[in-house]
Amino acid sequence: MMKPGKVAIVGAGFVGSSAAYQIMGDGSATEIALIDKFATKAEGEAMDLNHGLWFKPHQKIVGGGSYELCKDAELIVITAGANRKPGQTRLDLVKINASILKEVIEGVTAHNKHAMIMVVANPVDVITYLSLKQSGFPENRVFGTGTMLDTARFRYFLGEHFGVSPESVNAYILGEHGDSQFAGWSMANIGGAPLNSLKQYDKEAMEVLFQKTKTVAADVIAKKQATYYAIGLIVARLVKAVFSDEDHVFPLSTMMHNYYGVSDVCLSVPCVLNRKGIKEQLKIPLNAEEQELFRKSAETLKATIREVHA
Repeated sequence: MMKPGKVAIVGAGFVGSSAAYQIMGDGSATEIALIDKFATKAEGEAMDLNHGLWFKPHQKIVGGGSYELCKDAELIVITAGANRKPGQTRLDLVKINASILKEVIEGVTAHNKHAMIMVVANPVDVITYLSLKQSGFPENRVFGTGTMLDTARFRYFLGEHFGVSPESVNAYILGEHGDSQFAGWSMANIGGAPLNSLKQYDKEAMEVLFQKTKTVAADVIAKKQATYYAIGLIVARLVKAVFSDEDHVFPLSTMMHNYYGVSDVCLSVPCVLNRKGIKEQLKIPLNAEEQELFRKSAETLKATIREVHA
């Protein structure tokens, strides 16, 4: 049974405001606080949302520039950061967003030391790692959206190919939310049936779908300058999972401890999420090739983290 709580969203841009809109629609929060360095932007978003409360369960929605607004929040969502521009990779954003993060974490921890932190800002795996280190919060209370969006896209494309709903597709994109990500083909299935057992299966077509999953964000950005609706839905879904204490499994970016030999880096693996945060990382059966891809993804991110600290 859902017991709504307070959520604070740091960053009232396209992603933060889209997430707030869906959280409001779900009725999963008693209070939504929007925080942005441009205080009037956050205030305006809160005003606009408040004007729709006639049609939704009553919630308190506030906005402004002070981190005091995150006081008493159970969950703090960090979307603040520079936007990815056409031609940029997520990792290109690391230094500027790491600088922004430092200010965010200082502001958050000055007013709230007991919340969970959900990182959305890119490069999400690096920013999740830095959030954990800089906040000093327990590891179970800091996680990133990781490959949730990649996995959603992957399941959508697979569903299109096999003629089924994305909800019936069980497949993950794992590792980095970025160029070193990989598909967990060895465990992918539809309704329990391995993909290669289905009549529509074609190995080359599967590779095309994976590559499309990796590059489609750039296509969206080229057409509309940003991606925000799908990730906004994902943030809202995770908020609902937390406040419903669901024990639901999602591919989230969390700290690794000897996960197929990988440690001291945040990467996406299936995790059990509830009201206390990350309850458990599931050790899924990766084949030898996938294990190697996982380790390569970890090394890619560790190299970027070393650059930030250089």
